[in-house]
Amino acid sequence: MSTIPGPARLVLKARDVAQILLTGLPERWRHTIGVARRAEQIGATVGPAESEVLEAAAWLHDIGYAPELLDSGFHPLDGARHLRSTGWSDRIAGLVGHHSGAFCVAEVRGLAEELGRFPRETSVVSDALTYADQTVGPNGRTMSFDQRLADMLDRHGPDSPNAEAHTRRAPLLRAAVDRVERRLAVIRSRPAA
Repeated sequence: MSTIPGPARLVLKARDVAQILLTGLPERWRHTIGVARRAEQIGATVGPAESEVLEAAAWLHDIGYAPELLDSGFHPLDGARHLRSTGWSDRIAGLVGHHSGAFCVAEVRGLAEELGRFPRETSVVSDALTYADQTVGPNGRTMSFDQRLADMLDRHGPDSPNAEAHTRRAPLLRAAVDRVERRLAVIRSRPAA
């Protein structure tokens, strides 16, 4: 019998799955490690009962980039499909599928109906996942939200679906990042116990 508590097993399982799938994509793997670390750092914004879900989703958020999962060519959808087909909860699959405002890009790509088959959560957990993803760059380095947006647009190019969805997506991402930063400020202002 395992001595690792159930929630911790969820995070370790997610990390192991991501490591196996992203091992051939070193830059994506470094980003994933950075996002997972950031999620762990901000776990207090979601509370102890939800921090494991956040951390697991952070480890899994970009698995859809793995070549063996390539189906639609849209990594949030391909990752969510894989998670559902391998027995992960619909909640985790939905968080992965909809991370960082993916539904905006899905609409541009004509994949909104397919992505809509996964639950889209609006919660402190989805905010925190967006924050973690949008404040860590491609190589796992911390960066500001504005730097991350500029980097994304530069990497994907001006004619990409990401650029086309940008005017709708960027304010949603900024709002999520702002909400997490407000939660962090409240936590930091509390006297030490």
